[in-house]
Amino acid sequence: MLVTVPQLIGFSLVISRKEGDIEVGPEQVTMYLDEGLNVSRAKLFKVNSDDPATIASLTPDQVGGQVIIAERSRSGWGDVLEKLYALKPSLIIRVSRQMVRSDGVATGRLIDPERREAEKPPANAPVLAVINQNVLDFFDETKPGLTGATVSLRAPAAVEKPVKLRNVIGLLRGSDPALRDTYVFLTAHYDHLGVDRSGRIYNGANDNGSGTVTVMELASAIASRATRPRRSVVFMTFFGEEKGAVGSEYYVRRPVLPIEKTVADVNLEQLGRTDSLEGPQVASATLTGFDFTNMTATFIAAGKLTGIRMYKHERFSDRYFNYSDNRPFAEQGIPAQTFGVLFQYPDYHDVGDKANKIDYDNMAKVDRLVALGLLMIADAPGAPRWNEASQRTTPYVQAWKLRHPQ
Repeated sequence: MLVTVPQLIGFSLVISRKEGDIEVGPEQVTMYLDEGLNVSRAKLFKVNSDDPATIASLTPDQVGGQVIIAERSRSGWGDVLEKLYALKPSLIIRVSRQMVRSDGVATGRLIDPERREAEKPPANAPVLAVINQNVLDFFDETKPGLTGATVSLRAPAAVEKPVKLRNVIGLLRGSDPALRDTYVFLTAHYDHLGVDRSGRIYNGANDNGSGTVTVMELASAIASRATRPRRSVVFMTFFGEEKGAVGSEYYVRRPVLPIEKTVADVNLEQLGRTDSLEGPQVASATLTGFDFTNMTATFIAAGKLTGIRMYKHERFSDRYFNYSDNRPFAEQGIPAQTFGVLFQYPDYHDVGDKANKIDYDNMAKVDRLVALGLLMIADAPGAPRWNEASQRTTPYVQAWKLRHPQ
């Protein structure tokens, strides 16, 4: 693989206004940039992110080629960002009152050379997050629209560095002569976000230490049973999920075991924390794409036997289906869902996600549910199936049928 490495020498960002220039150093920004960027005295246009009607009234003729400055909205920033992209600015500067640190011009994008063209990010304006009190004061004092200020930016291109990464696989051969050549996967990603500029470690205890240790623990437990499952079970951990499911995408392109004989992927994320932002989630668990496959019914049944309530999150279950390593398997037609306890919790993707915040008693109960559900899938005479009544599953059903023509 290749990883992009930032080049900070020569970086400069200047907001020029009649009261004087505001200079921003590379240590005061967070920016993900692979190619070099030069902006010279572009007009600066302020947008109120919490005024969607005004944003909708703007056109590329008014804003195109200029630099937009906006504050991260209180909710729905992703939707706001899509609207800002459509205005065709040369750069988007994002200010935030919540951010207290920056990652610098930190690229760190993971590139699979085999899929370089497919992995190119969309040709949208780059977004630069700024943590600078002078910029924030200027933003607060300025009315929406053209500000009268200009922006000049010089950001050198990143360089590419080769790295070797590994997916890790353990195989437990099944016991049934007719089913042992079909495979049920239990997966989790082992990467997280690394180290920030101040040297603090993103431990990722819940995301996704809890998933990887569960894969290892269940591999040990199931392998030690006197009777093996009827189907073969594959215990696998992936690199690069946080960089866009790079490791799982690589696997399904270069499978170790036949894709046509792979009948299910149970992917694990965030099994250890119970302190959901929506209230405690104790003795409960969920699946992404809750209604997408009949594996959900299997886990509901296993939950009743182990004292864990399976729940569907009406807002997040479908939305998060494509956000983890189950997605590449699903795109190959393999019934695949991600199993977890919750979706959002304090210090998600922050350095505070540490091992002392794991609810170990609850995680042990959840792991028993995962183990039982996995065994039920591996021992069932029929393979898991997509719910063809759901419109959301149509592309996955079609991919499955292409691999299993009648």
